[in-house]
Formats: sequence, C-alpha cells, structure tokens
Amino acid sequence: MRLLKLLIVMLLLSQGAWAQGILTGQVKDEKGQPLGFVNVAVLNAATSAVITGAIADMDGQFKIATPAAGSYKLKMTLLGYKPQESDVFEVKGSNSGKDFGTLILSEEASVLREVTVQAMRQTVITEADRTIVNVAGSAMSGGASAYDVLSNAPGISTDMEGNLKLNGKAGVQVLIDGRQAYLSGKELQNLLQTMPAGNIRDLEIITSPDASHDAEGTSGVIKINLKKNMATGMQGSVYGGYQYSDLHGYTYGSDLNYKQGRWNTSAALDVTRRTYYGTSNMQRTFNNEQVRLQQQVRETNSRTIPSLRLSSDYALNSRHSIGFIANLSRYTSASDIHTNAFMLQGNPTNDLYIKAANSSEATYSNTTFNLHYNGKPDTLGTTLSADLDYVRLSSTDATVFRNVYDSLAKEEPSTIVLLSADNPSVYDIYAARADYSRAVGIGNLQLGAKASRVVSDNELHFYETTDGVKEPDESRSNHFIYTENILAAYTNLNTTLSPKLQLQAGLRAEQTITNGKSATIAPKAGHSYLDLFPSLLLKQTINDNYQVNYSYSRRITRPRYSVLNPFVMYLDPYSLVMGNPDLKPQYSHSFSITQTLQQRFNLVLDYTLTKDYIVEVPAKTATGKITIFQQQNIDDMQTISATLAAPVRIAANWEMNNTGTMLYQHFAQNRGDVTLKNEQLSYILQTNHNLLLPWGIRLEASAGYQSRIAYGLYDLNSNWWLNAGLKRSFMNDKLDLSLNMTDIFRTRSIDGSTQMETYAIEAKQYKGTQSFRVNLRYRFSKGATFDAKKRQSDLDEVNRAGK
Repeated sequence: MRLLKLLIVMLLLSQGAWAQGILTGQVKDEKGQPLGFVNVAVLNAATSAVITGAIADMDGQFKIATPAAGSYKLKMTLLGYKPQESDVFEVKGSNSGKDFGTLILSEEASVLREVTVQAMRQTVITEADRTIVNVAGSAMSGGASAYDVLSNAPGISTDMEGNLKLNGKAGVQVLIDGRQAYLSGKELQNLLQTMPAGNIRDLEIITSPDASHDAEGTSGVIKINLKKNMATGMQGSVYGGYQYSDLHGYTYGSDLNYKQGRWNTSAALDVTRRTYYGTSNMQRTFNNEQVRLQQQVRETNSRTIPSLRLSSDYALNSRHSIGFIANLSRYTSASDIHTNAFMLQGNPTNDLYIKAANSSEATYSNTTFNLHYNGKPDTLGTTLSADLDYVRLSSTDATVFRNVYDSLAKEEPSTIVLLSADNPSVYDIYAARADYSRAVGIGNLQLGAKASRVVSDNELHFYETTDGVKEPDESRSNHFIYTENILAAYTNLNTTLSPKLQLQAGLRAEQTITNGKSATIAPKAGHSYLDLFPSLLLKQTINDNYQVNYSYSRRITRPRYSVLNPFVMYLDPYSLVMGNPDLKPQYSHSFSITQTLQQRFNLVLDYTLTKDYIVEVPAKTATGKITIFQQQNIDDMQTISATLAAPVRIAANWEMNNTGTMLYQHFAQNRGDVTLKNEQLSYILQTNHNLLLPWGIRLEASAGYQSRIAYGLYDLNSNWWLNAGLKRSFMNDKLDLSLNMTDIFRTRSIDGSTQMETYAIEAKQYKGTQSFRVNLRYRFSKGATFDAKKRQSDLDEVNRAGK
C-alpha cells in the first residue's frame, strides 16, 4: 500500500505539458546497415554552434527534444565515416517535431604504404556515462566465451573469486540482450563461460545507470548485446573451434535467422565443452603460528553444454509488435579436487598428512521464457513496452569426499574417512514489467513498474560410509526454502535546462518482502522494507570539445539466496562454509564527476560509500584447526577512484585504447573491542591495440597490470597479463579464421593474504587463464535490410540465485 501511494505521488510530480515535439531518425551506412552510437548534433544554421544532441542507439536510431524556434541543421559524426550534415530545417515552436527518416554516412578510405585499406571502425566508443566495446569481428572473440571478453574489456577486472569488477569496484549487474543474467558469483561465471563470444555484437559498460534499471548492483551495469537479425529472407552462420588450456575443449554450433512479411524468427544452437583447471597453495596459521595447515590443491572441471535459443517477433503494424524468447540449456559437469595437506601442530607426534580427493558430478538446467510487446502509440517518439518472464533453474549435485589421514611420526595404519552429499535445488522466478516513455513540455519522461517473485528450494543430504555401509548424517543435512517478493516503480526525466545544461533525474522505489524457513533449524522470521533510490545526472557543455557530468545514485546489493541458508556446508576436513540468515543488504551512495575532452577522452572522479558491505570473512573454530568461511556485513567500505579512458587513433589501421584507474579503498569491521581495518591505494592499467595488417590480417593485443589491491579483509598482490590474437577473412568476408592466446606468459595469478588477531591465511592461486584457441565461422545471408526489435526487459532476481 505504501508503494502504491508512492507511485501515485511520483506520477503526479511527473505531470507536465504533454506537447513537446521530438526530432527522430535512423543512421545507416551505404549498404543499408544501421550504424550504432553515431553522434547526432543539432546545430544553429547560422553559427554552427551546438544547441543540443544525442548519441544514436545500437540500431542507429535517435530521439532529440525539439529546441526553441529557429533554423537548424543536423550533423552526424562517427570515427571512420565522413561527417554528414542535413539540410537546414525550420522549427516553429517546441511542440513541433520532424522525422528525418534514414540518414546515410559514407566510410572514409585511407591509403597506407600503397595498400588501400578501409579505415577501421572504432572498437571502443567512450561516452560520458558509458563505454561501448564492439565485439563483433574481434580477433579475440573467436572461440572465446563471453566471460573471456568481459574480463578483458576496458575498465573491467576480476577479484580473487573471479567476480567481475568495474573500475576496481565490485557489484556489477549483468544484462544479456536487455534482461538480467539470472546468476551471480561462480554460477554467473559458468554461464558466461558457456556463451560464445562470437554471438555478441557489443558491450555497453554503464557507470551511471538511471532509475529505469533495477537498483541492484553497486558499481554499474554491463549490457551484453547479441547480434541481431538484419536481412530479409534467410541468414546465419555455422562455426566450430578448439581450445587448449591444459585440458581439451571445443565448441560448435549454428544460428539461423529468417524474416518474411511481418514475421522475424531466429534460432541458435550451440554445443560447448568448456574446461577449467586451477591450482592453489595455501597456508593457514593458528594461535600465533603454533598450528599450521599447508595445502596444495589442483582442481579440474569439464562441462558439456548444449543450449538452444529461439525467438520470434510479429509486427502487428508499423508501430506495434509482439514476440517471445526461449532459452533452454541443460548440461553436465564433472569436477575433481585433489588436495595434499600437512597439519603441523607444534608437536611432531601429532602432525598429520591428509590426502583429500573430492569428486563431483552435476546436472544443471536453465530454462527462461519471455513474452513481450513493443509499441509506438504516436509519431512524437512515445514508446510503450511490456514483458512477462518465467525462469526455472534446477540442479542436482552428487559429491564424494575421500580423506586419508597419515601420522607423520607414528607407525600406524592410515585412517580413511568417506563422506558423500546430494544437493538438489530449484529456483522458480516470475517477473512482469511495463515501461512508458514520451516527450513532455520540459523534456522526455519515463515511467515504469515491475513485480517479481522468487521461490528457492534447496536440499542437502549428507552421508557417512563406514565399513561399506552408507548411512545418512542428519546433523549435516538440511532443507531450506526461501521466498522473495519485490514490487518496484520508477520515474525518470530528461530535460534541457539551458543550451549548456541537461538534467536527468530519476527516482526508483522497491518494496522487498522476504521469508526463509529451514526444516532442520528454527525458522527465521521474514523481512519487509521499502527503499528509495534516487539518481541524478547533470550534463554541462563548456564548449564543443569539453563537457562535464555530475552524477549521484543510491543503489543496493542484496545477498544471494543460498548464503542466507543457516547451515554449515562441508568442503574438506579443515574448511567449512556457513550460511548467514542475518545477512543484510548493502547500500551504496556514489558521487562522480566525469570530464570529457574532444568527445573521446574521459576522466571520471568517483567517491562511493557502502554501508554493511558484504564480503567473505574467514574465522577459526574454538579448537583452532578448522576455518569457517562466511559472508558477513562489515561496517563500511569507502572507495575513492580516478579513471582515465584515452582512446588514440595512431594511424588509419592502428587503434589504441587505454584505461587507467587509481583506487583507494578502506574496509572496516568491528569485532567486540577490536576494529579490523584494511586500506590500500591501488592502480589498474589496461591497453588494447587493434591493427589492420597487409593481406587483410587483423592483429589484436591487450595487456594489463593490477597493483596490490584490497579485497574486503584480504590483501591481493600485483599481477599482469598479455593476450594476443589474429584474424583473417576469406571468400568475400564470409569465412573467418581466428587464432588467439590469453595470458601468454602465465602471469595472471592471484596471491593474497589476511591477518586477523591470532589467525592468518596466505594463498597463491592460478585460475587457468592461459589458453590457446582456434576458430572458424562461415556466414551466409540473402535479402534486404530490416530491424529486429530490441528487448528492454531486465531481471535481477535470478542474479543472486547462485545456480
């Protein structure tokens, strides 16, 4: 009821004169293909001064609020294309509009060393509030996964658990074709690692998301936009590839698109065998080094993943369309973890050697369905969309733990302990949303609402085998059911305050109702809370070559459903994971100033204060030999950062994109009378190079360096990496051959340590990031150009499912 009242207030505050005109159109190249992210400026016809403007979306479409009465012209610019100006047009009043239809840009040709080459299309486009990375055609994308591409994109890095970070900050929200990726943590990594990068068109990295996005995600939003059907008739591709990274993997598949009349239908089938290996050397010390545990771990994993994606759109008329999307994936996974451990207890007669062998076989299923509607009720730029989503995630995981204990000082038989566990889980997610946008007297107004429901059912059946008899261990078994309902509404306004100032202001309200119940532990009472998430972006144009943006946003990161389970999970004889039903959401306040020079170079100054920051905290048991890992809220985290994005066109055939981040982080947690602190000044440097060589060979190389950095209460040492790839097209650009290698010198290791009172951990991990890939893709097409509809739905509910 409180949310309904708030929505009514938001609607009343949003009322204005509903009679604002709008300038619309679409930019294409000479072949009729839409050109994304073209800079469209409205110029004074007499002085050529920039009055207003916008960046075209990925389909080349733009919408600009009509300026005051006068004479104007449009100017369109995109690196690699000749600037184009429209004819002069008259505006009689701010309520008049104009549709420019299709506008064409011509490519620029350059001559280098007597070899005629086409000027390379810009691979990284830097804007004030986002960065667009063009993945299609990249030499590094051949045979790679979406995770590979993301982890090497400008401004993106990973933490010690492989989670994505943006400009050094954790808490990234990932959308795939406008909708939430449904997973988080290790499971999100698995999903992205099974998604072929060859099917990705581009990435949008948004550091200042507006109120139309879910409030989930502290550092920003990453949108993965898949390639779209562009030709009437039939088009598609077939591909296959091989990967080696200490283990052998492969991928093959095909995508097919068909458009006839009002129907636009596509299907994509992919079969992938992804492999993973990792090594870890860890030492834990207890009671001021009186007890030490030394572990050497090697993990291998292989997953065979067939996946099918189906979609179809039907145009009711030129302004309205309906459609559906279905994603079906079911895969098996086999993993082995071998550990050699020495428990040194200060007295040699008590010292032990432990050999642990854990093996797991799992089956995962991911099914998503979406129904959607897109409409343009009038010719003034008004849009209306609606989405219904259903997601079902299920898994069954059978694990065997075999531990052999040998005394290092005594002549006595080995002790063998055999344990096993079955862990079935199911997540059902339902969501519905509607979004409305139109021009009003003072600018462009967006309104929207969303409702979602999540039901999580997680079981753990633990067993101990003695003398060949498998007996249930009820003390280690558990059944946890968790439900979450979120009701949300938002309003967002874009308006021009003056020729030099533009304002984007939004407010999002989210009502959250949760309830968790354990069948084996006393049930935990539910929670209900209403939060408001304001966002503000003020754009100031100093001159044509210098703009400054000021932004503020409040955001939330809710705990993953599985970590709220109040139970202890067994990893190995000396490692346990404990759920935390008292875990609270973390809230962040972000302030940033973005300076843009020559519409290319960005300097972002950011301050973020996060309350109740969620991070893994290790602790020892009363015996001082077992480590319990638990997600906890630490009191606060403060981040101060400066990020510089500097793309440089060295020559017509050589593009360089550089990103550097200087980052100060401060973490603090109170433990009784003791306050644990961790602070670090760090920097992250990345450079990406794209070169067009003779004979049509494309070379890509990227390098990165991360200095010592803080991660919660852990300190991570510096590391660096180098990747490179080659690509050559044949048969009139229908056949692509790509070769690439990541982490060439095997230097991207993660070394970390933490010290807490009388307990310390040191670890050195390598995540198997070195790999060699070769890939072939053959494309076929026939027909005229057209546009498939872009989905605008997003879900964040499954992003925390962890399955």
